[in-house]
Amino acid sequence: MRPMLATRGHHVPQGAEWTHEVKWDGMRILAELPQLGTLRLTSRNENVVTDAFPELAELPSPLRRRDLLLDGEVVALVDGRPDFGALASRIHVRGRRSTALSAATPVTFLVFDLLRLDGRDLTGEPLSVRRELLDGIGINDVHWQVPGTWDDGDALWHATEQQQLEGIVSKRLDSTYQAGARSPHWLKFPHRRRSSWVIGGWRPETGAAQRMGAVLVGEPTPDGVLYRGRVGSGLTGKAAVALKQALAEHPRSSSPFADEVPRIDADGTHWVEPTIVIDVEALGISDGGRLRQPSFRGVRADLTPEDLLDAEDEA
Repeated sequence: MRPMLATRGHHVPQGAEWTHEVKWDGMRILAELPQLGTLRLTSRNENVVTDAFPELAELPSPLRRRDLLLDGEVVALVDGRPDFGALASRIHVRGRRSTALSAATPVTFLVFDLLRLDGRDLTGEPLSVRRELLDGIGINDVHWQVPGTWDDGDALWHATEQQQLEGIVSKRLDSTYQAGARSPHWLKFPHRRRSSWVIGGWRPETGAAQRMGAVLVGEPTPDGVLYRGRVGSGLTGKAAVALKQALAEHPRSSSPFADEVPRIDADGTHWVEPTIVIDVEALGISDGGRLRQPSFRGVRADLTPEDLLDAEDEA
């Protein structure tokens, strides 16, 4: 099952038929807790990621012996705010190292929707009913929390901007849960200019051929992957090493981009199959179709190139 998705809004809606939530800078997760069964966490593209977050197996008492399907966001908090860069270091790790990281960089699952309750399918119920039932469960633990909602979307928008949070999501209270659909009944309003792109090649660091200095990214379109520029800022430390190792598993002999890559970028580039998605912060896109001052934020294991094709504005 894939989660319901929001569309990008143009202005924060007003009125009693809307509720507003913080847009969290994390990884979308569906959590299934069958009665007397084992917790199962799946990402947006239906990959099982339970072993990546062992601290979530410590269920708070209200969740034990219940049959539940929950929708929410896994976040890593740094100085009280979600930090996707910190979370990215956890996504691919399993086994003993994952257990160690759970102590050093613990995550919290912020639950904002309830899709099944003790055998009762709630996807056909309005959000107002689902949310009331979710609040009634009493989830409140260091690793499992239910964040609040607000009636005043404009006030929440300005508050999240001041607190340097990701943004807000506005939802119609009468909206049913449409699994896998991108619904106009859920609207997202991000503050940051962060977007997702697919990698088509990488370049070695100047003077250090064994180290990765930059990646070449593109935008999946019906006409192929279109080149959007070179990203070098932020590619440091263990994240750069891990990304280079991942890209080494997808080599190809020629450029995967449908359009021409400028020679200054193409010369010396190691081409790869466009399968790995990353998040980038930038000052928008230039008139020439290139990212302006881009900075690497992390690998999106929860997204595929096909997801970007379905949602050009995904952030």
